[in-house]
Amino acid sequence: MIRLALKFALLATFCMGVCGVIEADEGMWVFDNLPLKHLKDKYGFEPAQAWIDQLRGSAVRFNNGGSGSFVSTDGLVMTNHHVGADTLQKLSTKEKDYYKVGFVANTKAEELKAPDLELNVLVDIRDVTAEVLASVPKDATDAAANAAKRAKMAEIEKAATTANKMRNDVVTLYQGGRYALYTYKKYTDVRLVFAPEFDIAFFGGDPDNFEYPRFCLDVCFFRIYENGQPAKPRHHLNWNTQGTKEGDLTFVAGHPGRTSRLFTVDHLKYLRDTSLPFLLDLLKDREAFLLEYAKTGEEKARQSKEDLFSYQNSLKARMGGYTGLKSPEFMASKEAAEAAFRKTIESDASMKEAYGDAWSKIAAAEIVAAKSLVKYNFIERGLGFESTLFSLAKTLVRHSAEVRKPNSDRLREFRDSALESLKMDLFSDAPIYPEYEVAKLTHSLQYWQSKVGANDEILKKALAGKSPADRAKELVAGTKIADVATRKKIAELAPEEIAKLDDSMIAIALAIDSAARAVRVDREDYVEAIETANYSRIAQANFRIKGESVYPDATFTLRLAFGTVKGYQELDGRNIPPYTTIGGTFAREQAHEAQEPYAIPKSWHDAKIAGRLKLQIPFNFISTNDIIGGNSGSPVVDKDNKVVGLIFDGNIHSLILDYGYDDKLARAVSVDSRAIIEALRSVYNAGFLADELTTSK
Repeated sequence: MIRLALKFALLATFCMGVCGVIEADEGMWVFDNLPLKHLKDKYGFEPAQAWIDQLRGSAVRFNNGGSGSFVSTDGLVMTNHHVGADTLQKLSTKEKDYYKVGFVANTKAEELKAPDLELNVLVDIRDVTAEVLASVPKDATDAAANAAKRAKMAEIEKAATTANKMRNDVVTLYQGGRYALYTYKKYTDVRLVFAPEFDIAFFGGDPDNFEYPRFCLDVCFFRIYENGQPAKPRHHLNWNTQGTKEGDLTFVAGHPGRTSRLFTVDHLKYLRDTSLPFLLDLLKDREAFLLEYAKTGEEKARQSKEDLFSYQNSLKARMGGYTGLKSPEFMASKEAAEAAFRKTIESDASMKEAYGDAWSKIAAAEIVAAKSLVKYNFIERGLGFESTLFSLAKTLVRHSAEVRKPNSDRLREFRDSALESLKMDLFSDAPIYPEYEVAKLTHSLQYWQSKVGANDEILKKALAGKSPADRAKELVAGTKIADVATRKKIAELAPEEIAKLDDSMIAIALAIDSAARAVRVDREDYVEAIETANYSRIAQANFRIKGESVYPDATFTLRLAFGTVKGYQELDGRNIPPYTTIGGTFAREQAHEAQEPYAIPKSWHDAKIAGRLKLQIPFNFISTNDIIGGNSGSPVVDKDNKVVGLIFDGNIHSLILDYGYDDKLARAVSVDSRAIIEALRSVYNAGFLADELTTSK
C-alpha cells in the first residue's frame, strides 16, 4: 500500500479532469475517430485504411467480458485462458477438469462446443446522435428525456436488425454526448481448440496478479464455425515469429470494459466514499466464503474455482482504483483540472448559461445514488440472491412480462435486438450444482441480513420466516428450472400462467419483482437520467473548446490503443526490464520452492529435461498501451498488423487507469508471440496449431 500511495503522488501530474490534447500514449480510441495525426507526428506512422479495416475486422468480442482476434483463415480465435475459463469450467466434469489440466484438440473433430458462448465482430459504426437527441420532447424532464432516448435507441436497433439480420447496439459515448449504432456479425457455434494447464496460465496466482515481472502462458484458442464448417473470416491477423524489441511501436485492438475518466469530482467522491467501500466489503466477504468453501472438498473447489478467481481479480483491481481515489494528490489534480475547465465556461456568458450548472446537478444525483445504493444492489442487481437458479428465474419472470410490451417500452436487456443473445444464456446447458447453489445462496442471504437487519421488509419477504440456510435449501430443492427443457417451456408462458407455477425460485422472483423494478426506476430516473443529461452538456462544452480530438470513456466497445515496449523504474529505484523469459519462470519456481501458486506443470519440466524448451525465449513483456479490464485477450500487433503479443494483465500501477492515464509507471502486460509458438511446439506437441498460426495468409 505504501508503494501505491507514493505512486499516486507522481501520477497526479499526468491525470486530467477532462480528456484533452493527447499526452504520451494516452487513449482508448474509437475506430471512426483515430488519432492519425498524432501517430504520424510522434511515430512517423500513419496507418492506411486497409490496415485499419484489417485490424477492426480481426478483433473479436467475447460476450462474457473479454476480447480476442481471428488468427487464421479457418476461424481460429485467440484469447486469454482466463477469458476462456468460464467455458473451460462449464465443459469440465469431476473426471475431466479442462480448467485445471488443459486441453488440446488434435483434430477439428475433437474440438469441444462451448455451451453458451457468443462472439461478436464489429462490421459497421454509424453516428445516430441526431436521431436519438431529436426524440426528446421540448422541455422534457431528465427522466422523460432518458425514456425517450431509450425508446429511440430500441427503435433504431430493431430497424437495423430487421434490415441486416445482425446484432445491433446503440452505444452511449461521452456519457451521453454522442450515440453510435454498432453493428456486429454474431457467432454462436464456438469450439474449444487449446488451453494450457491452469498452473502455467496463471503462474504466480493471486499474489502475482497485477504485478510484474510475470511468467504466464495466459492463452486459449477457440474456433468459430458456420453451417457446421470452420468460418472463413474476411479478415485475420498474421503472426510475427520474431516478436518485438524494446522501443517498438505496438497497437492493441480490444474491448475495454469501463473507465470513469470524464467523471466529475463529485461523482468520483461518491465512488470513493460510498460505492467502492460497499463493493470492496462485498468482494472481501465473497472471497473469504469461497476460500473456506473450497477447503471442504476437491470437487467443491473445482466447481467454485472460477468464481473465486473472478472475485479475487475484481477485489485487487477495485482496491487499486480505490487507493488512487484516496490519494489527496490525485484528487487535487482532478479538482484543479475541473476548476480550470469550469472557469473557461464561466468566462463565456452563452456557455455558462448552457452548461454552467451541470456539475451541481450531477452532484445532487450522486446523493440520491448513495441513498439507494444498498437496496439497488441487493434487490435489483441480485447481490442478495447469489444463485444461478435465481438469476434464471428472474430472467424468466421478466421475459414473460417484457416481451408482451412494445419494444420501445421494454427494459433494455429485453429489447428485440438483444433477445437472441439473452435466450442463448437463458437456455444454456452449462452444469448447475445444487449443493454449490445452496451454499452461495445461504451466504448471500446472510450477508444481506448483516447489512440491512432482520426487520428489512424485502429481506423478510425473501426469507419467509426461515433462516438463510433453511430458506436457501428450500428454494434450491423446490425449483425445476435447472432443467433446460423446463426453462424453454416457462419462457413461452404468459405472466398469469407463470404466477400459477409451483416453483420456489419462480415464486421468490415474482415476490420481489415489483420492489426491484421500483428501485430500478428510481435509479434510472433520478440518478442515471440526470447523469446522462448533464454529462452530455459537459461533453458538448468539451467539444466546443477542444473539438473532436478527445476520446470517450470505455464502454466495452472496440477501441484502439497504441504504445511502445518499455520498462520502467520502480519507486524504490529498481529498474524493471520489459521482458521476462521462459527460463526465468523456472528460476521463480525455484525461488518459491515450487509451492503453489509457483509450481510449473510437469509438461514443462518434461520439455526442459528433454532439451526441447528454449529457455531464452521471451515469455511476457510490458508496454505503454492504454488498457483496462475487458482488454484481456486483445491482440498486440506491430506496424505490419502482425501479432507480437496477447494482452492479459496490467501492472499494479495500471489500476488507477479507470480514472486517469499514466505512462510513467503503468504498463500493459502481454504474453509474447514467440512464447506461444514455443509452448505449442515444444511442450504440448501441437505443432499443427503453431503451423496454422504462422503459415495462415
